[in-house]
Amino acid sequence: MTRTMRRLAPAAALLLAGTLGLAACGSDPSPADPEDSGSESGSEDGGAQSVSAGWVSAIDQVGLPAALDRGYFEDAGLDVTVEEPFASGVDMLNALETDQIQFAQVGAPFIGAYLAGADYVIVGNYTGSAVTTGIDETMAVVASESSGITEGDFSSLAGTRIGVTVGSINHLYLLAALEDEGMSPDDVEIVNTAAPDMAVALQTDGVDAVVIWDPWPFTIEDQVEGAYTVQRGGGHIAFIGYVVARRDFVEENPETVESFLTARAEADQWMRENPDEAGELASRWLTSLDEQVAADAMQFNIQQLDPRLSACNYAALDTAQATLFELDATEGTFDVNDVFVPDPMLAVAEANPDLFSDLDPIPDSAVIGTDFAFDPAGDQCP
Repeated sequence: MTRTMRRLAPAAALLLAGTLGLAACGSDPSPADPEDSGSESGSEDGGAQSVSAGWVSAIDQVGLPAALDRGYFEDAGLDVTVEEPFASGVDMLNALETDQIQFAQVGAPFIGAYLAGADYVIVGNYTGSAVTTGIDETMAVVASESSGITEGDFSSLAGTRIGVTVGSINHLYLLAALEDEGMSPDDVEIVNTAAPDMAVALQTDGVDAVVIWDPWPFTIEDQVEGAYTVQRGGGHIAFIGYVVARRDFVEENPETVESFLTARAEADQWMRENPDEAGELASRWLTSLDEQVAADAMQFNIQQLDPRLSACNYAALDTAQATLFELDATEGTFDVNDVFVPDPMLAVAEANPDLFSDLDPIPDSAVIGTDFAFDPAGDQCP
């Protein structure tokens, strides 16, 4: 098997150039270095199916390199190249469009791409939950020492300046949390801030607090003296992160898709059972990430490692796209039934029940089959 992480040439596709410019869920301060990744070049099995997969430098995406490092792809008969992390989910989807990669781990940017005409489908999750729609344990609000915001009291954010990446999932989290607390966006000043700029924004008094995903809350607290976590999680949103492929590839390569998802499920279970080791692995692939920070963040990340598909995943995507449309971040919505292809993941779950035995069972109302149809007006996910 070829254990490789390579840099792609700039994607030539223009399809996504004018689509939703959402940031992917996470980004490391600097790209991972292939020299330090633990991967190696060369192929020892010419008969293995060769595919490439993309990710961004985020703690919730390390299941992909974990499957490579642990040999799960090789065990599944696949020769997988893990590409060097993309700058954003949009960049990754451009590579998917031009067939430079066959699998992408992507969240909110999928919505804009599909609305723009890209024929991609969702075959599994890299983060989220098949048990409930509300899961956001990897999201936190971090405030500066001088902000006057009270730890544990979200309402004390009223009247403050909040840094978020407008249109991304941390923006959705803030809006949902405000609503759940009986507040509105008018009660705070939203400042568009990229994840790598948030520490500086807090240090220079550009904002009073930031809302961001792991591992950034830990990194920011290390970098900004006196910074502290106001709130973490709370079930305000459904974190979305999907394993995505082109529809034609999935239709033409069902066995390859099943093998890929099986290896990813093995990696997820290994991380859930070995969070400290998973944190060490993450710090090797995300080379600017401190090992202790990675270990701390992994404790929350494993709570969202559920690759199964259920009605809850359909509901999560439907809610996210509706919210983005209401924010004028997108120009429409779509039927989520058109983008989920659950058959490969359902086959993996049926053939390998042991890979999911440590997870909570999917509620009866949310269990799906190959002929499942999501009804937005129904109550299929508790």
